[in-house]
Amino acid sequence: MQTTSLARYRAEWFDSAAGARRDILAGMVGTFALIPEVIAFSFVAGIDPEVGLFASFMIGIVLAFAGGRPAMISGAAGSVALVAAALVHSHGLQYLLAATLLAGLLQIVFGLMKLDILMRFVSRSVRTGFVNALAILIFSAQVPQMLNVTWHTYAMIAGGLAIIYLAPRVTKAIPSPLICIVVLTGISLAYPMPIHTVADLGRLPSSLPSFTWPGVPMSWDTLRIVFPYALAMAAVGLLESMMTASVVDDLTETTSNKARECTGLGLANVAAGLFGGIAGCGMIGQTVGNVRYGGRGRLSTLVAGVFLLLVMVPLRPWVAQVPVAALVAIMVMVSISTFSWGSIRDLARHPKVSGFVMLATVIVTVATHDLSAGVAVGVLLSGVFFASKVTRMMEVTDIYDEATDTRTYTISGQVFFASADIFADQFDLRDTAGKVRIDLTQSHLWDITAVGALEDVVTRLRHHGIVVDVVGLNQASAILVDRLSPTLARVG
Repeated sequence: MQTTSLARYRAEWFDSAAGARRDILAGMVGTFALIPEVIAFSFVAGIDPEVGLFASFMIGIVLAFAGGRPAMISGAAGSVALVAAALVHSHGLQYLLAATLLAGLLQIVFGLMKLDILMRFVSRSVRTGFVNALAILIFSAQVPQMLNVTWHTYAMIAGGLAIIYLAPRVTKAIPSPLICIVVLTGISLAYPMPIHTVADLGRLPSSLPSFTWPGVPMSWDTLRIVFPYALAMAAVGLLESMMTASVVDDLTETTSNKARECTGLGLANVAAGLFGGIAGCGMIGQTVGNVRYGGRGRLSTLVAGVFLLLVMVPLRPWVAQVPVAALVAIMVMVSISTFSWGSIRDLARHPKVSGFVMLATVIVTVATHDLSAGVAVGVLLSGVFFASKVTRMMEVTDIYDEATDTRTYTISGQVFFASADIFADQFDLRDTAGKVRIDLTQSHLWDITAVGALEDVVTRLRHHGIVVDVVGLNQASAILVDRLSPTLARVG
């Protein structure tokens, strides 16, 4: 087993020379896609761009080795930045670094506790809504770069999109977004024009990240301040990373170790906090772009992180000249390819409930700019609709036998918190029969609410002088009854 795991891990790094080349090139594209998003999210959090860029570098390096989902790009993401903004505004950067460290430690604990299994409660409709909402948010994030600009910007964006979509017809050896960046940068340098460049997005780092311990008092007051934010960042980060990993699983038709991704993200955020960075998580837009252009292994994740630092420090003067229009063109392409266009057609084909859940997830996410809020609403609605559906599947029928003066109630279906009241309402507590037989052979009691409903029915029937006999409990239901209601167990 250990040999098999080692062989699989090795294959996740180098499956072939061609695969390694694709990973390197796709990772480089992922780096350029990271830069504008990370800088924008840094402003959202109220921190310098270099804080987000340093974090993305550290997170990428650590997750390349410790993560559970190859080809995933992670960095300083918007969902975490929204949570962190209030802490930075009220207490400053040093408390954010402390919260980042604590968030990483919490994520490690969550991973060791295998809490990734909670992703099983996220339905396909919610995942589709998540992806569609993210595509919309990615596109909307580019809109400010297209407002109050000259025609040159629109021409460059159009040219960039043309290169991205037409270049693969000529060659696929080099990802078309990388060609787009090189060509548009060359044009802007050869023919100066009034357009924005990467240098206009914010101050870029001029040195390598260095080890730093958060400058906060080591006290209970500090813990009281940072813990709520750390918990929120940990939860939101894990949610977005797990959703991103699931999307990559679908795109690549492979599986990944979600628990390992949890602990890996925790280690990455601890490293980010110790080197002056904000907490981060999986970035689905950049990840989808990485996968679309050939990234499949851990090497693409490593290259995205290493190349980010290489680009930001030694090549800083060159990167500063890259037109923002080239980055906008890449992100527009990513948003178009991320959106599940088939889901629009499926609205007419799939059950209305599934379509409603998907649309609700999209609407809430786009309205709040909070991916976790949209997913939470989607999961809640899925649970409510599922419980309602299962409840309607429960049926209670009764037959009266005059010879024995016995009324038999036959229950079929699932009895749990959502169907317990309906179950109890099916019994006539003023029944004139001398004996009532409750047959549970075709049903299952799931929780304390179901047991309580059955106990209440039996107690009230006995209160009216009726002899009650409970039969047909399966083993699991009988164990639950024995543990929660000894009195009811004696009746059965």
